[in-house]
Amino acid sequence: MKTSYWIPHIEKVEVPRAHVIRLTFDDGLVRELEFVAGSNSGTVFAPLDDPRYFAQVRVDPESRTVTWPNGLDLDPAVLHGDFEPAGVNHFREVPSPSTHTVTG
Repeated sequence: MKTSYWIPHIEKVEVPRAHVIRLTFDDGLVRELEFVAGSNSGTVFAPLDDPRYFAQVRVDPESRTVTWPNGLDLDPAVLHGDFEPAGVNHFREVPSPSTHTVTG
């Protein structure tokens, strides 16, 4: 039996602050992810350490995922949260304000 899997697509990307992307997916999900800068020397992720370069992120119209000028693109299913990355995770989820708990 063949199993089909729906692949999420990114409709919109925003950079609300340095090293953070806000992704809007075609199913309505919105996620903010923070890039873990500073430990990427010698990798394709190294240019993203520069906040100005990081802010050049775009949605590729063909693959419908995020991409940077150096050709780096990210798996939309991982960005959506459906799978863990195969290697080092260069991004971490930014909790939404509604998920913060206040203790006092």
